[in-house]
Amino acid sequence: MKTLRLLIYCLPAICIIDLSCKSDINQDRSNLVFRYNEHSDITSLDPAFARDQRNIWAVHQMYNTLVSLDRGLNLQPELAKSWQISADGKAYIFELRNDVYFHESKIFNGNSKHLVNAYDVKFSLNRLTDQTLASPGSWVMKQVDSIQVENEYTLKIILKNNFPAFLGILSMKYCSILPEELKSGKIDFRLNPIGSGPFKFKRWIPQEKLVFRKNDTYFEKDSLGQQLPYLEAVAITFLPDKQSEFMQFIQGNLDFMSGLDASYKDELLNAEGNLKEKYSNAITIEKSPYLNTEYIGFYLGDGRLEVNNEKLRKAINYGFDRKKMIKYLRNGIGLPAEHGFIPKGLPGFQEIKGYSYQPEKAKTLIREYIETSGNKNPEITITTNSSYVDLIGFIQSELEKIGIKVNTDVLPPSTLRQKRSKGQLEAFRASWIADYPDAQNYLSLFYSENKSPNGPNYTHFESKYYDSLYTFALSETNQLKRIDLYKTLDSLIVENAAIIPLFYDEVVRFRQNNIKGLGINPTNLLDLKRVKKK
Repeated sequence: MKTLRLLIYCLPAICIIDLSCKSDINQDRSNLVFRYNEHSDITSLDPAFARDQRNIWAVHQMYNTLVSLDRGLNLQPELAKSWQISADGKAYIFELRNDVYFHESKIFNGNSKHLVNAYDVKFSLNRLTDQTLASPGSWVMKQVDSIQVENEYTLKIILKNNFPAFLGILSMKYCSILPEELKSGKIDFRLNPIGSGPFKFKRWIPQEKLVFRKNDTYFEKDSLGQQLPYLEAVAITFLPDKQSEFMQFIQGNLDFMSGLDASYKDELLNAEGNLKEKYSNAITIEKSPYLNTEYIGFYLGDGRLEVNNEKLRKAINYGFDRKKMIKYLRNGIGLPAEHGFIPKGLPGFQEIKGYSYQPEKAKTLIREYIETSGNKNPEITITTNSSYVDLIGFIQSELEKIGIKVNTDVLPPSTLRQKRSKGQLEAFRASWIADYPDAQNYLSLFYSENKSPNGPNYTHFESKYYDSLYTFALSETNQLKRIDLYKTLDSLIVENAAIIPLFYDEVVRFRQNNIKGLGINPTNLLDLKRVKKK
């Protein structure tokens, strides 16, 4: 009844939003509007603040970067038509396209067409380090020593040290290119965002709707020479309730829905993760490996804690069935984490042998732990948030069968993050989503100099051998050799059982069957420039 009342209250607002969106778009083109929902309001359309998915998706529609990633995570030219890297790996020279225009704006003093150039790129990247801006993406410039404009369409970026993952970082939305004219302060960029992307800003009513219109001067074309994008507009609503979003999607009022919520997962999918037959005529489900590893971390910075015993940590890893967990608690969405910490989608994934379900081996390890420690009643506390109570409850039940008592502590996400960062949790559920498509992004979590609260090493894992290999891998320019080093590093994490890998997540998307060309990718980026709505 609570859900029904909520839907009744929401429907009038949804109708108003839908009608008001149409008022922004020519009636004869309204069938070319792509509509989706965000559960939380977008906080900024400034790419310097594109920190989470809701902002990243919106920003991606409006801006371009020097390079981008295709669906196979291969680097592709975007604003840069080509690039060269020096032999020492420190200098990157980019040749820019000379046919890319920014969206129209009064900041260009009446010039309706303003080409993107090297000065804009230098301004945009240096802007990230402006302390008054306080961009959460300032770290992407950590490796940069200087940026030099060679000529109007040639740019050189010089790094402090060789860093092979740098090109991947430049594909991030933080590195979107803005016009240099913004530094004049003539406009409030927060209210008048300007990019060069396939869609341009039209209207934003916080917590109600956001509308983008087609950029008629966009530079990309399809294989037949037709200009992109195909859509006339993008309309985003902000219904906070996921059940309401689901109902709007089922009724055809939304074109797309991302992710799987517990409130409707059993309605849509069977235990194998396939769409139920009653929805197959109207809806399509698409899945792809996601660069996200869900795990339980052990805090290894306090020798007094039981989890500092390696045998106990390995027993826990062997003591529950990941395949069963994925099938029955996640309706088959996700891959059991029986390899290393690096997820599927990155090189070396398949070659790492991790932990599978071996209860007898787990019991043997527990007996050895009791003999060496003298502790006859092994016990740990795992801290999680409310969204993962079912997974932790499953692990709790399984581990009790092999003689480990598990206590569950449920905290709000913000409190959990704070305590995890301060080293106040014995064991904690966490996830790591790649900022850029390089395994270094994952392995940095176990580098001793990255210990929290100053870095992402929440486990406080420390190994001189690991550190030496990690720093060496950062300077290795040969990709195949670097991947071999990454595999060795990942194997060390498995060998030491520093964490409990739970599952490698999958991108799950539902779309109406009249939506074509949406695609799916391991970074879960929403790319709408090739989408057609029939």
